[in-house]
Amino acid sequence: MAVITVSRQYASGGSRIAELSASELGWTVVDNEFIDRVATRVGLPPDEVALREERVPGLIERLARTLTVSSPELFLASSNLPTEATIPEVEMVHMTQAVIDEAAQHGKVVLVGRGAQAHLTPREGGPLEDALFVYVVAPRQVRVQRVMEILDTSRKEAEKTLAEIDTGRRAYLETHYRPAARRRGW
Repeated sequence: MAVITVSRQYASGGSRIAELSASELGWTVVDNEFIDRVATRVGLPPDEVALREERVPGLIERLARTLTVSSPELFLASSNLPTEATIPEVEMVHMTQAVIDEAAQHGKVVLVGRGAQAHLTPREGGPLEDALFVYVVAPRQVRVQRVMEILDTSRKEAEKTLAEIDTGRRAYLETHYRPAARRRGW
């Protein structure tokens, strides 16, 4: 089972590098397809899954979800019952991991983000064979400029967006993979 995982800083070009690598190798790349595959499994629209991927919800968001689940009558009058509140975050992570496992089993795949590198890192049964873990970085100024172009926004907003996404991705990995890493001794 040959697998390449591409972790990347936001706006570093990692997704493009993954596409080019997969194309050159004749392999499949799984990037935004994660969203569609997970959405199908959990029964949510892809845009709702996209809002929740590779980040950990903040305190206010977690409280709102808890209230929605425990007291849905509070939201009935406004008919703003959040659909995703019924899907626990841990279930979304498990579905993402299932998609990672299935893709890895097929082999000849380049997996982009979503904690694939952490999920496929050496396990209790020994290291994953035939795997290459890549982390793509770029200078901050390059990333800020790319965000400004992609989102057609100011430098200040681009810097803020970059910081939020980087923080969200780190928190996602720390929350969902660091405890397992500690148990495994790495």
